[in-house]
Amino acid sequence: MEGFPSYKQLKTQSFPYLQLAFKTVRKERGRSSITILLTALSTAMLIFITALMDGEHQTLLKSSVELYSGYINIKHNKFRDEPSIEYLIRDSDMMVDKLKNRDDIQAVSQRFDTFVLFSTDSRSVGGMLSGIQPESEKMTSKLKLSLLKGKYLQADDKDSLYIGSELAKLLKVDIGDRVSFIGTGSDYSFCADNLTVKGIFQTGLFEFDSQSAFLNKSYFDKVFLTESLATEIVLLPKNIDMADKASHSIQHTLSEELSSESWRESMKSLVKAMELDAIFGYITVGILFIVILFVILIYTFLTLFARIKEIGVLRAVGTSQREIFAMLFAESITLSFIGVVVGVLIGGGLALYFNINPIEFGAEFEEQFKQYGFINTAIPTDFNISNIFRDGLIIFALSIGSTIYPIIKVNSYRPVEAIHHV
Repeated sequence: MEGFPSYKQLKTQSFPYLQLAFKTVRKERGRSSITILLTALSTAMLIFITALMDGEHQTLLKSSVELYSGYINIKHNKFRDEPSIEYLIRDSDMMVDKLKNRDDIQAVSQRFDTFVLFSTDSRSVGGMLSGIQPESEKMTSKLKLSLLKGKYLQADDKDSLYIGSELAKLLKVDIGDRVSFIGTGSDYSFCADNLTVKGIFQTGLFEFDSQSAFLNKSYFDKVFLTESLATEIVLLPKNIDMADKASHSIQHTLSEELSSESWRESMKSLVKAMELDAIFGYITVGILFIVILFVILIYTFLTLFARIKEIGVLRAVGTSQREIFAMLFAESITLSFIGVVVGVLIGGGLALYFNINPIEFGAEFEEQFKQYGFINTAIPTDFNISNIFRDGLIIFALSIGSTIYPIIKVNSYRPVEAIHHV
């Protein structure tokens, strides 16, 4: 077809310059190795830092969700805005039995939350007393893992209290001490009892630790007359990534007065905060790699100006500026591609390794981690193949882009100026 070069023309005109570029890369091994090393290190750093940052955010979100709120919550539509005895889940035992039979649900736990006045010989403090099912609660939340001292609740416990560390400090109680409370039953009658502190927990969330205490629900029901009543039902899906889908499916089986929410809906503020933090993190990483970009740019300037006489000779024997640009650009693509591939393998390998073997900070950091809401001191990286290729493409584009101006600048010299350049 007229206007398109033939195969022979491509072979005789274009390929020799690509071959010359490859020969130059092999010949100048020292310069090529440094360029590849810079690109590989930049790629590996970006991939690993991104994986670590995403892993940290996911760990914090997971810790916050699993700590107490749960992946899926069922409540009365009005209970969140107006916590009242009028807006309870009725026949909760029957509902729990149905939910346990679902193929997409792994565990179900019901709770009853009420506000009471806690009292000791020296202090009186208001707080939330919750009736929980200890065995199922171990699967839907991490209350047991937050144990600081004493023991976690058991299914046959009666007047045993599992209390937050800050609330215990306010009441000045320890394991084995007695705590009295007064509250309101489901029939609006006054309820009061004396409890024994069995365990003290610390989640690191000050407000939660300073206001929360838990009883075995079977005993709680007798005191507050809440048999088959619940303020919320918490579910653990078999696949946590499908929590939204499972929540929507459950919603279709509920009455109009009840609602099912996944953690993304019930914890919108935290999700948005993590997204905002991720944006600032990417901005910080971006600034770092702009600096690296300038390093590559300066190094490219130096290496190309060291070859300016060579380029001048090529121009003098009839090589056009377009052909010189094609040759140098082919060198840039070759070196950048090799560097990015090496960097992807190194960075991806590190991300995979620390995803399987999370970074452990040791038991000595456990208290500090709990203060920031982390359940444990291990932080895995996020091994995401699409993110790895995305980061590799970013460095590839930056690396090639950083060579365009130096190539144009060197190529702008006239042959005589380039040959006599010092």
